[in-house]
Amino acid sequence: MKRTWWKEAVVYQIYWRSFYDSDGDGCGDLEGLIQKLDHIAGLGVDVIWLNPVYESPDLDNGYDISDYEAVMPKAGTMETLDRLLAEVHRRGMKLIMDLVVNHTSDRHPWFVESRSSRDNPKRDWYIWLDAKAGGPPNNWRSYFAPSAWELDAATDQYYFHSFAVEQPDLNWRNPEVREAVYGMMKRWLDRGIDGFRLDAIALLAKPDGYPDAEKPEDIRYLTNNPGLHDYLREMNERVFSGYDVVTVGEAAYVTPEEGLKFVGEDRGELDMLFHFEICDEMPAWDMLRFKRIQRAWYEGLWGKGSNSQFLNNHDHTRQVTRYGNDGPYRVQSAKLLATMLHTLPGIPYIYQGEEIGMTGVRFPSIEDYDDIAMKNRYAEEIAKGRDPAETLSGLQALSRDNSRTPMQWDDSSEAGFTTGKPWIKVNPNYREINVAKDLADLDSVYAYYQRLIALRKENEVMVYGDFEEWPEWEEDARLYVYTRKLGGVCWLIVLNHSDEATDMALPARLSGRTMRMLLGNESNVGVGETEGYLRLKPHEARIFEVK
Repeated sequence: MKRTWWKEAVVYQIYWRSFYDSDGDGCGDLEGLIQKLDHIAGLGVDVIWLNPVYESPDLDNGYDISDYEAVMPKAGTMETLDRLLAEVHRRGMKLIMDLVVNHTSDRHPWFVESRSSRDNPKRDWYIWLDAKAGGPPNNWRSYFAPSAWELDAATDQYYFHSFAVEQPDLNWRNPEVREAVYGMMKRWLDRGIDGFRLDAIALLAKPDGYPDAEKPEDIRYLTNNPGLHDYLREMNERVFSGYDVVTVGEAAYVTPEEGLKFVGEDRGELDMLFHFEICDEMPAWDMLRFKRIQRAWYEGLWGKGSNSQFLNNHDHTRQVTRYGNDGPYRVQSAKLLATMLHTLPGIPYIYQGEEIGMTGVRFPSIEDYDDIAMKNRYAEEIAKGRDPAETLSGLQALSRDNSRTPMQWDDSSEAGFTTGKPWIKVNPNYREINVAKDLADLDSVYAYYQRLIALRKENEVMVYGDFEEWPEWEEDARLYVYTRKLGGVCWLIVLNHSDEATDMALPARLSGRTMRMLLGNESNVGVGETEGYLRLKPHEARIFEVK
């Protein structure tokens, strides 16, 4: 397998508006991030992924960009961003920026020109179609709204938007659009950033002819259309190939076979993939399904392309709440999930707050929420006559705001995030769960992440080792047992992902071999070698070296 710096990295995602507020306006900012960089560096991570900071009306928390080459005032200035980049590099880390090139804000100068008249030179920079039977050009939904089309009364045509009405899609068929995007990307890379996380990248190509969908509610038709990989190969050739950077593509609804087209090392497109077969398609923990997904992606990509490992981010609720136990076993569960993600094949991602076991939240009113997708869906359901309390309850668990509540730094007012009123409410449990408390505890979730990341840095088997799931437990809904092997090194990972203690009989293949425990999330553990079993506590994780 080809060795590169980014395959050996651990990535930490910063949702900056919820990270740390340096000026008391209630919103996190780049200066706040600079002040807290040592917290991230202290974990031992290598790369910071920064959510969008570009100029934006901020309707969709920065994913509606109105100027690709300016910083929104609430985040800071370009000078602050340059200083952040220098401080990240000074600490031996790298910085990748989130970039949205599927769509812009409707306030971007390109779209302002495009909608000004049918014969404007930039009209074809976006997707415009005539009405069909007095209504939208087809029956497609968008991710955020019942229709993917919005009528512009002034020019009497509809424009296309995969997301909110205020986020029109760029027309990637137009070579002028592609040239403008590539030029912008190169200027950022010349500034010194270390790569891009490319948002919604699988949506660039649209189906020919824009036909009606058989099932409009299943919006897979928006993704992975013919022509997409031509754009990505051209993007790589024109931009990425000239720099030592890493590129990560966000691609929903991809199979391992489709995924390999994005990241195959012989294809010249992207370096790494975010697929959402878990986060988008597995609403609650399902061990057998998770095992099948991991197996399929390993077989599809290993030795040919690179995958990522994550269970939460700014769009998906916190992993210990959604996929673990955020009650009596919160600490053990947070450590187990970390162990799993850092020992499975692929590049591990840490979402801010994950390293102290932050949990999801259920606010009592829709007014407490900021998530545009959730608020739009709530309004849509209420318009159908649904009960408001029932509707809210149904949307809370997977609301994106579960992961967007402010970082919990200490037990002071507003969790030490701001001296003002936070842009979104703080999780009420911040007095029990916060950074200061974790730093004072040698057995905390944060301390465990430090040990886990150090182990990865010191042992290539965690990065380049082959993966084998042990068949004896393939159909076990509680135990996940697998090895990583590289050369003569063999590591055995044992995870009891359940609320019940269990005994695990050691298989015959371990007979006569010694097992040395390298890391575990319980302080009092041992191998019952004479009895031939492991006695595992609820949510217990162990990493062994087998000789």
